[in-house]
Amino acid sequence: MNKHEMGTIPDWLDPTPWLAITREADSARVAAAIAANDSSEARLATLLSPAARQPIFLEKMARKAQALTRRHFGNTIALYVPLYLSNYCTGGCAYCGFASDRSQPRAKLSWQELEEELLAIKALGFEDILLLTGERHKEARFDYLLKSVQETAKHFHNVTTETYALSVGEYRQLTDAGCTGMTIYQETFDPVLYEKMHRWGEKRVYKWRIEAPARALEGGFRTVGLGALLGLGDPMFDLISLFRHVRFLQKHYWRAGISVSFPRICHQTGDWKAKHFVDERQLAQIIFAFRLCLPETPLTLSTREEPAFRDGIAGLGINRMSIASKTTVGGYRHDAETGGQFDIQDPRSIEAFCNMLRAKGLEPIFKNWEAVYRDGEPALL
Repeated sequence: MNKHEMGTIPDWLDPTPWLAITREADSARVAAAIAANDSSEARLATLLSPAARQPIFLEKMARKAQALTRRHFGNTIALYVPLYLSNYCTGGCAYCGFASDRSQPRAKLSWQELEEELLAIKALGFEDILLLTGERHKEARFDYLLKSVQETAKHFHNVTTETYALSVGEYRQLTDAGCTGMTIYQETFDPVLYEKMHRWGEKRVYKWRIEAPARALEGGFRTVGLGALLGLGDPMFDLISLFRHVRFLQKHYWRAGISVSFPRICHQTGDWKAKHFVDERQLAQIIFAFRLCLPETPLTLSTREEPAFRDGIAGLGINRMSIASKTTVGGYRHDAETGGQFDIQDPRSIEAFCNMLRAKGLEPIFKNWEAVYRDGEPALL
C-alpha cells in the first residue's frame, strides 16, 4: 500500500492553524473564551489549553456547560447499551484487544444466541442498542451484520452500529434493514500516527475511514457518532480535528444528528499503554469545552470511565451514557468465554445507576425514538 492510498489530512480537517493557541493562551484569553458564545476553532483551542485547566476556570466552564446541557437536553440522560456480535477481526490496531494478533478466544453470536441476547437486553428496559463487531472478517461478513440488524430491529426502536467502514451501498442496505445510525472513531486524525497504529487491514486506509460518516449519511443514516481515542495521539491535534469534522458534517448534512464521544484508552488484551495520557481532570475540561462550543450536539460517555467520574460529569455536558455494558461476545445471558475489547470500569447495575441519576435531579431515558419513524421523519418523544 503506497502513501497515496494511505492519505493525508484534508485541509477542511487540518487543526494546524489553531494548535499554537493551545500553547499560548493565557488567563485573559481563557476568561474571554468562557464568556463568548461562538463555535470557532479558536475558542475551542483556548478552552482546551493548559491555561484553562486552572480550578477557577474549570468551575466556570462546568457551570456554563451544565446550563447549556439543561437548556438543550433538559434534565435527562439518554441510556443505550452495546451488544458485541463478533470479536473476529482482520485488523492490526496496536491498541485494541480484538486485533488479529491478540491471543484470545474468538466467537460470533449464532442466530439463536443473538435472539437470546436481544431478549435479555430488552428485559433490562433498553430501547437504544448499539451493535458492534471487529473489522470485516470471513466469519462475520456484511451479510451477517445485515441480518443481525434486521433481527435486532424487530425488538428495538433504535438500532445503531459501530463496525468497520462500509460503502454507501452497504449503508443503504443497513438503513433499509432498520438501522438508524452509526458510530465510528477515527482513533487519531494524525495521518502519520494513524499509519503506525493500524499495522494492517482495511482500516489502515486513512481516507476510507475519514469519509465513512459522510458515506453513512449518503446511505440514509440519520445519525452519526464521532470520536477520537484519547491517549493515542496528541490530544490537541485530535480534538481540534474532531471538532472540525463535526462542523463539516453539520454544515453539509444539516438535517442529520451528529454526536461526539470521548473514549480514553483502557486496559485491554495486549496491554497497550497510552502514549499521551489524558487524566480525569483533562477529560472533564475536554467535555466542558465541547459543550460550550457545540451547545446543541449530543455528547456521550461510556462505561470506560470510573463510576465516580461518570456520576460527577452526568448533566455537566454529557447527556447520553451507556450502562450495564459488556464488551464480550454475549454476556447478557451469562458470563461469556471470549475476551472483551477493553475492560469495563463502571460495572454497576441499571438500578444503581438510575438511582444515582435521580438523586442528582436527572431522569434516565430509555427510549427517545419511535420505530415507526425509521421510514419517515425522526421524532423525539
